[in-house]
Amino acid sequence: MGEEKPTVVFVLGAPGAGKGTQCEKIVNEFGFVHLSAGDLLREERNTPGSEYGELIENHIRNGTIVPVEITCSLLQNAMNKSETKKFLIDGFPRNENNLEGWNRVMGNKVNLKFVLFFDCPEEVCVDRCLKRGAAGSGRSDDNEDSLKKRFNTYINDTMPIIEHYNKEHLVRKVDANHSEDEIFDIVKKLFQEE
Repeated sequence: MGEEKPTVVFVLGAPGAGKGTQCEKIVNEFGFVHLSAGDLLREERNTPGSEYGELIENHIRNGTIVPVEITCSLLQNAMNKSETKKFLIDGFPRNENNLEGWNRVMGNKVNLKFVLFFDCPEEVCVDRCLKRGAAGSGRSDDNEDSLKKRFNTYINDTMPIIEHYNKEHLVRKVDANHSEDEIFDIVKKLFQEE
């Protein structure tokens, strides 16, 4: 990864909170590379002959979290391949195991700027995900059953991570129950402050 440590911003929030949409806008405005842990895992799952494909699919279908070694390895490979040294890591770390694994494998190799937390009510998020599924997102987890499991996982596993980073004064909280543009106005200010 060269001399200069890459800059990382973790992007967390419930399923459907608008992480992907806002990351796209941040990429266009501030030149970050967007790495979605979920997209990297789905890509790996769909790679013919992947040794992890079936394991990843089982975790995605059950709304559970893929082992951290796999996710860190996919993130590190994507970072190494990039020309840019500024990364948005979307949907990671999602639990205590992710956090410990990241700190062990990547913690001293990157400069963590802050955690961008999109806070959004569950009913709004579920509605957004179901609409995304109905519009043909192609995601096997945009359905009522998987969403219930994903929300339980988010509340039980990811919220403690957000609280952990909050104690370190690294969380920048955004109320994500607004229009895309209103949310991005708030996000822009946070990135301009850095």
